[in-house]
Amino acid sequence: MLPDLTDILKLIHVIGATVLLGTGAGIAFFMLMAHRTGKPELIAHTASTVVIAVTVFTATAVVAQPISGLWLVSRTGW
Repeated sequence: MLPDLTDILKLIHVIGATVLLGTGAGIAFFMLMAHRTGKPELIAHTASTVVIAVTVFTATAVVAQPISGLWLVSRTGW
């Protein structure tokens, strides 16, 4: 039996929220650890990696969240 579209949308929405929380916490942790070293070259390298992570993961989740949320709202009749 195939899952309902609503179930798939819920899964996408939950994964998006998890990615937002996880990457946000991870990025904050790594930037904090880099800043604690006081080494500008390490901070710059960490920041460049963070920009890639934000672009790939966070931006994707930020786009997916409202789309999947609005689609869920319309499917469930709210």
